[in-house]
Amino acid sequence: MSMPDLERRWRAEDLRGLPTDGNRYEVVDGELLVTPAPSWRHQEAVGSMYALLREYLARQRIGTALVAPADVVFSPARAVQPDVFVVPLNDGRRAECFADVGRLLVAIEVLSATSARADRVAKRMMYRDVGVGEYWIVDLDARTVERSTPHEARPEILVEQLGWSPEGADDPFRVDLTAYFAAILDS
Repeated sequence: MSMPDLERRWRAEDLRGLPTDGNRYEVVDGELLVTPAPSWRHQEAVGSMYALLREYLARQRIGTALVAPADVVFSPARAVQPDVFVVPLNDGRRAECFADVGRLLVAIEVLSATSARADRVAKRMMYRDVGVGEYWIVDLDARTVERSTPHEARPEILVEQLGWSPEGADDPFRVDLTAYFAAILDS
C-alpha cells in the first residue's frame, strides 16, 4: 500500500478561486507562490523599467511591454505574473492576451524579501524551460541586474549597463544601471 500524496499540486485554473486580497498568486510546476503587495520602491523600479521598455518598443515595433497583474499561462501547472514583461507582436499587432502569442521575449522581476527564492530558483528554471529569451532580476539592494537566458545555466550579473538586442530590432535596448538605480534609490 502506498502513502497518499499530501502535497497539493496547484493548477492555473485554481488561481481563479483565490481571494482578491492584494496578494499575487502564481503557480510554478504545481507549487503555489504567494507574494504580498510590493513596496513603493519596488513599484518605482517596476514603473521605471516599464517606461524605458515602452519607449524603446514604440521605436522598434517588435513587441509590447506590460506590467503585473497580468496572467501569463504557459501550461496548466505554470501561471505567473512577471513584474514587467515583453510579448512579441502578433502579425504586426498588439496581442489581446498571452494565448495569442504564447511566449515572452523578456520577463523581469524586481526582488523583494518575500520573492527572492521563487524569483531566483523556481521562476528562473521555469523561464529557461519555456524558452523565454531573457529573464532579468532587478536587485535593488545590490544595485544589479541578473540576466538569464535559456542557453546559459548561470546568470550574468550586470552592474553598469543592461543591453538587449532582440531579433528584428534596428538598435539595442540599453539601460545605464548606475543612473537607473540612483533615480530610484537616491532621490
